[in-house]
Amino acid sequence: MAIQKHYLVMAMRKPGFSDAVVQPHRDFLAGLRGQGKLLLTGGFADGTGGAYILQHVESLDEAKALVARDPLVLQDASTLTVHEWNTH
Repeated sequence: MAIQKHYLVMAMRKPGFSDAVVQPHRDFLAGLRGQGKLLLTGGFADGTGGAYILQHVESLDEAKALVARDPLVLQDASTLTVHEWNTH
């Protein structure tokens, strides 16, 4: 089975998180989906944050550059970390 590279993005809400950032974040994710770069997304049941998986991204640096444009980052609402993930 071939190993595929995906990028797991963990988004953890910061204190003072505002729900006003949710729709711009969803719009950002919709744009990634439209480009074929978003595989899966979802929020954590406990409300502390969420995660999304990027695909068809050439490198960890490219993944980080994409994530840097997420409104969660731009509005300092959440801490986002990107992990290169080898999947089967």
